[in-house]
Amino acid sequence: MSHKISTAPCTVADNIGTIRDKISATTMAYQRQTGTVRPVTLVAVSKRQPDDRIEAALTAGQRVFGENRVQEANSRWAHRREFYKNLKLHLIGPLQTNKVSDAVTLFDVIEVVDRPKLAKALGVEMTRQNRQLECYIQVNTGEEQQKSGIAPDDADDFIVYCRDEVKLKITGLMCIPPVDEEVSMHFALLKTIAKRNSILTLSMGMSGDFEEAIAFGANSVRIGSAIFGQREG
Repeated sequence: MSHKISTAPCTVADNIGTIRDKISATTMAYQRQTGTVRPVTLVAVSKRQPDDRIEAALTAGQRVFGENRVQEANSRWAHRREFYKNLKLHLIGPLQTNKVSDAVTLFDVIEVVDRPKLAKALGVEMTRQNRQLECYIQVNTGEEQQKSGIAPDDADDFIVYCRDEVKLKITGLMCIPPVDEEVSMHFALLKTIAKRNSILTLSMGMSGDFEEAIAFGANSVRIGSAIFGQREG
């Protein structure tokens, strides 16, 4: 599904309004079909966006943002925390263990827990900082070698490890389907894994497929280009 939305900074607020309307309509359709009320969080993917577009989103009332890199996110958001107390920052890009301390300091949600070494490092650092963040398990639903994420067949055991041994607060699952495959089967797979592990948050769906993701039960969608236009660099 394509979204022909302007890329000019001055239209960021309009784009956010359009996305919110689409989210609302799709959420209501899901509720009518399933009888289940699932509010959807819009995570605005702000990586490599210029300041004027970020400020336009903030002015429009957007407070939940997703970033890929810890250092870049720190330069963008650390100083803004003082002015926007209700910011909620999601890390949605791969996390190296040597960046865990900075990530725990800056972010509110870590969506990319994908291996035991990282899970253990996060658990140790959250204890050290006395800061228990929400964590999502990233599942590599397409089992792509070049992509991060735990394999679907290993997801159940890994969730148990993160919860019981590392004591992480696992509240969600996240996936990024392969670009050349039908997304529905990946969304359905993630939903199945979440259901059997009593996980309530499904972070799936991006600019081109978020409405379909919501139809499959997503309650967190990560949207960048449909809000901000193409990234710089």
